[in-house]
Amino acid sequence: MMNGFDEKHRFGEEPESSGFVRAFDAFPKSKPQYVTRTSDGGKWTVVMALVSLMLLWAELGRWWQGEENHTFAVEKGVGHEMQINLDIVLRMQCKDLDVNVQDAAGDRIFADKKLREDATNWSQWVDTTGIHKLSADAQGRAVTGAGWHDEGFGEEHVHDIVHQGKKKAKWAKTPKVKGGNADSCRIYGSLDLNKVQGDFHITARGHGYFEFGEHLDHRNFNFSHIVNELSFGPFYPSLVNPLDRTVNIASVNFHKFQYFMSVVPTVYSMGTSARNTIYTNQYAVTEQSHEVGERTVPGLFFKYDIEPILLTIEERRAGFFSFLIKVVNLISGVLVAGHWGFTMSQWAREVVGRRRRGGGHNAGMIGVKSDYAD
Repeated sequence: MMNGFDEKHRFGEEPESSGFVRAFDAFPKSKPQYVTRTSDGGKWTVVMALVSLMLLWAELGRWWQGEENHTFAVEKGVGHEMQINLDIVLRMQCKDLDVNVQDAAGDRIFADKKLREDATNWSQWVDTTGIHKLSADAQGRAVTGAGWHDEGFGEEHVHDIVHQGKKKAKWAKTPKVKGGNADSCRIYGSLDLNKVQGDFHITARGHGYFEFGEHLDHRNFNFSHIVNELSFGPFYPSLVNPLDRTVNIASVNFHKFQYFMSVVPTVYSMGTSARNTIYTNQYAVTEQSHEVGERTVPGLFFKYDIEPILLTIEERRAGFFSFLIKVVNLISGVLVAGHWGFTMSQWAREVVGRRRRGGGHNAGMIGVKSDYAD
């Protein structure tokens, strides 16, 4: 036999002990017989569901992407050395080129003895459809800078840059020369330089410094070049720098190309873990190229200056609990807005319906007094 408590639970009734708690119920309820499902309500429900999904997807994307904070500070613990990574193809024979570095400290480095030089063909690196200059794309259209960060690494986010920086650093192989007739020289590798203002230049043999020996015939000058890589700091071949994949063509034998670079030490960070942090350098560059006379040394001149600041770019992402709070607020706002929209549409429909039925008169359930006139 069941007692009274069990019988109430059997028929879905709450026990009397819950009456005190039930007094605090703030959620209004309607009986099923008072609720009517309409096609308009279904349409509004579908619209609210679609809008909620769209906003939820957008909010999820913003949360996953995080936000980037840029901080400038005076560089602490300034080092005395800096690595430069270079990969250039010139349209001259390797034996006819000199590569040197002269810095503000007065040191001169014979870079061609520390870098690798491979004979190659110009056509293996670029063709007429792939030529593009600094500040111009492959079609020759001006690049205004829209869509690029001032730091130089483009629209990549911090997590993309850190991920690419973890890839193995290695130089691409030089294509084999077809037919044995090489008309160009590839100069590539890394150098350790003094971390001061300097000038990295490539000139013709016997030109640029007072040296003994035979000078190269001026008719063999052709300083057309392709910059595959030019970066400062640790070698990250996956990161794109302003001069990477640029081409400049010399119109005459005596042509001087000058690149002025302002180098900024940069740290990319995703949290406090050293594994998710890379230390590198960015640079802004301007170019001047023109024909020179025979009394001026032609060639490629890369002038760099180190800025005494440190740029820290950190990506932060809000906690998952904060993301859930935003989602709840978002969906709640959509529900409230949808409810008001549905209510207003129903009210408008009733007003229009009454006007059509009553010819513009506002009649009650019984009628107007004029209906009962003698």
